[in-house]
Order: sequence, then structure tokens, then C-alpha cells
Amino acid sequence: MAIITSFWLNRQLIWQMTKRDVIGRYRGSVMGLSWSFFNPILMLAVYTFVFSVVFKARWSESGENSKTEFAIILFAGLIVHGMFAECVNRAPGLILSNVNYVKKVVFPLEILPWVTMGSALFHAAINIVVLLIFYGVINFSLNWTFVFLPLVLAPLMLITMGATWFLAATGVYLRDIGQTTGIITAIMMFLSPVFYPISALPEIYQRWLHLNPLTFIIEQTRNVLIWGRTPDMKGIGLYAVVSLMVAWIGYIWFQKTRRGFADVL
Repeated sequence: MAIITSFWLNRQLIWQMTKRDVIGRYRGSVMGLSWSFFNPILMLAVYTFVFSVVFKARWSESGENSKTEFAIILFAGLIVHGMFAECVNRAPGLILSNVNYVKKVVFPLEILPWVTMGSALFHAAINIVVLLIFYGVINFSLNWTFVFLPLVLAPLMLITMGATWFLAATGVYLRDIGQTTGIITAIMMFLSPVFYPISALPEIYQRWLHLNPLTFIIEQTRNVLIWGRTPDMKGIGLYAVVSLMVAWIGYIWFQKTRRGFADVL
């Protein structure tokens, strides 16, 4: 309830700070916010060329031999990983880069991870729009199951918020955290089915791969966006319960340790 109350009471502040964070990334550039749309288009074009023309890669789960199929499947996995990685990689420096807010007693520091999440969601949404447009142009249709995507991504948002609260607080006291998150998120990318189907691995390794919190969400994202399947509601429900616990633990850790932020900084 404290998490929900804090979010609701500060929703306008979160919105304004998120908007400032997104616009600030492109401030000074000629094309401005348009880069958030053209960057994923460029990357999708590069993925299509490299994996379909150079490597001639195919996704074994699908029977189609479209040259663009692998790029679309790969891009869907990268969107999920990118949303998670952006928040986690920025988390250790959130408080360190906003020292002026720490000195203000009335400022709700716990909303800073929400701002990071809002920015990550904005870029993820742009990427999803690009993917759907590209998929629609290639296949002349869209799978109606894409409407389930918010339901699929909601549990990932919760577990990401928990990790962000925890890392943001810990990063104040242990600066080395900021040097390891990039390595960890890179490892998680290669140990999740981003570049390969999980069915391509021996069964013993598949079990370990499911311990990666990104694996289930990536598979469900592809199900609703690409394969036209409804999500695994039982799996999402279980994932949501675990995500709530992680978010709760991360929030508690942040609130308990924030009392010493001013002394350390």
C-alpha cells in the first residue's frame, strides 16, 4: 500500500520528471525526439540485413522461411531485455546523480526509480510500435493477441522496480555496484532466449535458463506479438506474485537505508 500510495500522490511529479528525462536525452540535437523513433528503425534494418543476409539465420520454431523473420523475433527479445537493462544499469547512480534531492527533506526519493521506469517504457513503446509496423508491412496483418502485451510486461515492471530500488539504495554505500550491473545485464541477455529459441538447448540447460527472470517474459512477448498465441495466464500469475515480493523487498530496503543517504553523500 505504501508503494501504491507514494506513486499515486506523486504521479504528477513522476510524469513531469519522466518527460524531462526523455526530452533531456535529445536536447540540442537537430531531430530532437524524432531520434527515439528512427533509432529502432535503423537497428531493425541492421538486424534484418545481418541475420537474414549475412548469417542466413532461421528460427526453428517457425516453419516460415521469411528473411525478415529472425530479425523480428530477435528485436522482440531485445525490447524486453532493453527495458530491464536500462533501469538496472541506471539504478546504482540514481541517488548519486541527484544529490540535491537528498538534501531536501520533503522530496520523495522513492519516485526516482519510477522516473527511470517511465523513460524505459517510453522507449520500449516506440520500439514495439516500430516492430508492429514492420511486422504488419511484411505479413499484411497483425495478430490480435498483441493486446495482451501490457499484461505480459506488467510483472516484469514490478520485478524491475524492486531491483531498481534495491540497487539505487545499495549503490550509495557500495559504489562498485555501478561497475557490475552492465556486466550482469549483458550476461542475462546471452543467458535468455534473445538470440536463440530455448528449445535449441538440451533439457537440462532449459531448466537453468528459466531461472533468468527475462526468459519467461521474452517467450510470452513473442507469443502475443509474433506467434499469435494467448499468454500463459497461470505462469503470468505466478510470475506476478514473485514480482510483488521482489518489489516489496526492494522498496523496504530503499526506505530503511535512505536515512543514511545524506551522511554518505
